[in-house]
Amino acid sequence: MVLLTRMQTLPMHVFSQQQQRPPLSLSHVESQHLLTATHLADASAGITAPHPNAACVLAHGSRVVGDAFLYAEGGRSAEIQAVERAREHATGSTAYLNLEPGDCHGDDSPILALKQHFRGKAITALRKAGIIVDVLGEDTVGDRAQEALEACQYVNIPLLYTATHQLPFSVLKYAMTLDGKIATSTGHSSWVSSKLSRQRVLETRGRSNAVIVGGNTVRRDDPRLTARQENCHSPVRIVMSRGLDLPEEANLWDVSITPTIVMTQRGARNDLQKKLASKGVEIVEFDFLTPRDVMNYCYDCGFLSVLWECGGTLSAPAISAGVIHKVMAFVAPKIIGGVRAPSPVGELGFLEMTQALKLSNVSYEQVGPDLLISGYLYPIPGMQVDAPMWEEAPYVTGSNDEKSVIYFHKTWGFFGAFSTFSPHPVSMENDGKRISWHSVEHYYQAQKFNGVKDRMAEKFAKDIQAADCPEKAAWLGKNFARQHPDLLQPDWQQRRTGIMYEALAKKFSLYPDLRNLLLSTNSRLLVNSSPFDVYWGCGRNGMGLNQLGKLLMKLRAEFEAVEIVKLHKSSIPKYSG
Repeated sequence: MVLLTRMQTLPMHVFSQQQQRPPLSLSHVESQHLLTATHLADASAGITAPHPNAACVLAHGSRVVGDAFLYAEGGRSAEIQAVERAREHATGSTAYLNLEPGDCHGDDSPILALKQHFRGKAITALRKAGIIVDVLGEDTVGDRAQEALEACQYVNIPLLYTATHQLPFSVLKYAMTLDGKIATSTGHSSWVSSKLSRQRVLETRGRSNAVIVGGNTVRRDDPRLTARQENCHSPVRIVMSRGLDLPEEANLWDVSITPTIVMTQRGARNDLQKKLASKGVEIVEFDFLTPRDVMNYCYDCGFLSVLWECGGTLSAPAISAGVIHKVMAFVAPKIIGGVRAPSPVGELGFLEMTQALKLSNVSYEQVGPDLLISGYLYPIPGMQVDAPMWEEAPYVTGSNDEKSVIYFHKTWGFFGAFSTFSPHPVSMENDGKRISWHSVEHYYQAQKFNGVKDRMAEKFAKDIQAADCPEKAAWLGKNFARQHPDLLQPDWQQRRTGIMYEALAKKFSLYPDLRNLLLSTNSRLLVNSSPFDVYWGCGRNGMGLNQLGKLLMKLRAEFEAVEIVKLHKSSIPKYSG
């Protein structure tokens, strides 16, 4: 949902009831502020998943007094950042947001910044606080309002598709010659498109959560599949290969920059699986590997946007499976011919031209000497998606036994505050000094190098502490540990569980709402459903150790014991003398 929020915050009692007003026709200035919000939100594409791209602009008339966007999972909300930048100028300003405010349960700081919640709740809460709220498409009319609405929708297209189809938004990208070839008959393909087109592809990768290729691409091109830009988000790299006919050495097996996942069929080349696993490559086995199974896996991981950079052998079954939503085709002004030269899409089984798949919302753009043609295989869903409310989905559905289990993982869920990524700062004592950390994840990752008498280790700890979001802190900590295992605390494996527990205890003690949320779970089993983590989470197959869930249940038991003691003391009659 998209809103234009008018923050007339003082005096609050003046707007105790939302008055019935005629539809709003946006001025040029108002529409420009909303478009600015969408451009800001777009800056976080690829790194916020599973959160949508969100931004906030505060303005008095044409003058912007504060603006910001949500950087990544667990980062400080756009609303808070914008209000802080505006300072005293936030009072009486108008807030322009590309998306309705939202937060994880137990943390209402964004609403306190504007006054807020999630999917309709924010609007109600803001209006009850005396703030005038106009929703694009509902309370607005005119071409400017429609333009702003469409811009807000486009910036969160991955979210719309994911919520509608229960699969990540998938883009098939390829470069071909005028005669429809992606390589010569010998397989040579460097380069079909221009340098400018290839740069656009790198930008698209940086906006994606994962990039998928097949075995042919790995064997033929030995790609890296990174964004190749300093301090830029690089997607998780996924290789699909049923028979695991892959080389033992490849650029993709270097996981120091970003993870690589190889998806294959059960039992395929166990010897190669062990070798790749020893390099840090994750192996995921399926009974029968299909594009839809892979996309279901990506959906479970919380991915919003996936880029397919595969050849025709894999793109055809992906299209047939209905998991490709958008096509980006770079057409180069070249002709190479060749009966055996490959094309971007393999056999689809179509016999007549009437069976051809037609794209919608087609756009044409000149990129250097090439022509970029983009379009959608499935209509772009509207903003009103049939997604479950928080109250409807905090637990798994099924038998009574299943309902006694509470799953948590991402910070946007009902129990998102249980995540170490939740935006709850903690103050921890370190070498006799009390140091503030942006999140539990920041503290945990930095402790890997704490106390190690080495300048590089000290720098690692400082870089992690300064990370602007938990996601980056986690990436830095894991990356440093992979590249420099000799700089880890010597007894890190034995100490890490205790260090995590200390930080969790501090977090849930500092924030009463979080403590009450934990106590509200009663005796239910708490499970960190992270598919990637087999130590802190349950892993994809449910066989992980779930150490985070166990620590939270231990902490819950300690809190319950304290409550029992308090209750017992309050029930003892006082001696009056």
